[in-house]
Amino acid sequence: MPTYSAPSDHVLFLLRDVLGYERYANLPGFADAPLDLVEAVLSEAGRFCEEVLQPLNRTGDVQGCTRHDDGSVTTPDGFKDAYRTYAEAGWVGLAADPAHGGQGLPYTLAAILNEFVSSANMAWGMYTGLAQGAISAITLHGSDEQKALYLPKLVSGEWTGTMNLTEPHCGTDLGLIKTKAVPAGDGSYAITGQKIFISAGEHDLTPNIVHLVLARIEGAPDGTKGLSLFVAPKFLPDESGEVGERNAISCGSLETKMGIHGNATCVMNYDGATGWLVGEPEKGLRAMFTMMNEARLGVAAQGLALAEVAYQNAAVYARERRQGRALSGAAEPDAAADPILVHPDVRRTLMSIRAFNEAARALFVWAALKADIAHKSQDADDRLAADDALGLFTPVLKGVLSDKGFENTVQAQQVFGGHGYIAEHGMEQFVRDARIAMIYEGANGIQALDLVGRKLPKDGGRAMNAFFNEVAGFVKAHEKDEALAPFVAPLTAGLEHLRQATMWLMNNAMAKPDNAGAASTDYMHLFGLVALGYMWAQMAKAATEKLADGADGREAFFETRLTLGRFFMERTMPETAAHLARISSGADTLMALPAEAF
Repeated sequence: MPTYSAPSDHVLFLLRDVLGYERYANLPGFADAPLDLVEAVLSEAGRFCEEVLQPLNRTGDVQGCTRHDDGSVTTPDGFKDAYRTYAEAGWVGLAADPAHGGQGLPYTLAAILNEFVSSANMAWGMYTGLAQGAISAITLHGSDEQKALYLPKLVSGEWTGTMNLTEPHCGTDLGLIKTKAVPAGDGSYAITGQKIFISAGEHDLTPNIVHLVLARIEGAPDGTKGLSLFVAPKFLPDESGEVGERNAISCGSLETKMGIHGNATCVMNYDGATGWLVGEPEKGLRAMFTMMNEARLGVAAQGLALAEVAYQNAAVYARERRQGRALSGAAEPDAAADPILVHPDVRRTLMSIRAFNEAARALFVWAALKADIAHKSQDADDRLAADDALGLFTPVLKGVLSDKGFENTVQAQQVFGGHGYIAEHGMEQFVRDARIAMIYEGANGIQALDLVGRKLPKDGGRAMNAFFNEVAGFVKAHEKDEALAPFVAPLTAGLEHLRQATMWLMNNAMAKPDNAGAASTDYMHLFGLVALGYMWAQMAKAATEKLADGADGREAFFETRLTLGRFFMERTMPETAAHLARISSGADTLMALPAEAF
């Protein structure tokens, strides 16, 4: 059976030594969360994930959810008790506003918690993750009455939330949405339509579920500009704000899925359901994107999380499984065979996964800190710069971490050989669960198009230029540092490839848009590699400095970071050249075949 250990040591290294967590003490919430408290929070979060959630992961996969004749849904054994424990401990409201019952700690801690939870039990974590998006959307766009009514219940975990976008005929193209909202004359609307693929749309974890629904008010224009956002709870709150009359919302069926069996993925029917407008009419997409962008960062965490737990189990197996002998001679001659960890290709697989995971975690935590700055800084310039970076990196994080996360679960499964294909070892579940992250919250091809078509040129390329300048500044500051040469030289090459690719797009995409589409996925991954390389360079700098200062008895920890970083720079970073070559080839061949040739 699989196991999981939360990577708290690496997270603390990132916060303390690499990303300068203590520099943010002036931001609200950070002063209340010094590093010793952060360490305690991470330790307790890790314990809950390891001891409570992880043992339920296999149960959830095997049992799945059950829909009953009345439309109600039962979650797998143990899920409800685990949720109650989680909510009562205050984890749902870890970063939420104290005005609504939250603890007001940095969003960064909630983001790290999301990784731990997703590694331990991704399907279970989706119930709580969707509530976070609902909290954000109502906080930013809801009326004072809506905030007072819904936020305390969501923040405490007493109720959960969802987002309802997709319909049978439209996913990415939300302008095709048919769900309609008719004014009822009392400030509410009657919502009618069907939504599909609604994660956590119906369940037994909480007595009420707060649905946020995109719909078109009767008479509104076609397309995305005519969409509005509504809050439509499963049960209408009574005069005291408690669960009252059942709303006209039902789960028509549960999807039969490849993975995440423990999460209820529902077809939701709205039959004149009562809902209330959130924000302004016909501005619903902007309000919903508050949830979508947060959800995309959550999906990035899921990609990393599944790669992490898959790696951990593959590493244990490689140390224990005996097959063949080391190429250089028997490593353990007294045993019948050597552990497979002696074989270079097994090491290549494991080190590739781990080197990616640690850089991806650094990039994810870096982005979470940017989110805290964007929302909490008193300095307008700092807020703008952080918001720029977050907007630019959201499609990169979602696309690259979920693409590579799935790839790494497959590679970890390969370490097990035939045993990786057998359910009892858990690896095939990690593969199945990780696959959805590449699809939902905007398929990764859409993330790549968003990066190239919107985020890159936004504000005259201000965010991209800021990133170029930041990385170039690091390179210049350390170009003569011999200890960092194995990191700075590959980073310099990768940065130049990214510059060339960006210039190629500027020169070739406007006149021929297919060039942008053909280049987009390679550009996203090229960008991601440079960002990950930048993270490794910063981690190497911190590890080198700690070793020079004596390392506090943790020499092995810092030496491991340097070895993993060099491996990434030697084995993974050169892929930037291949991405550049594919980008520069243009769209001609790609678009040449007529449709009937496919």
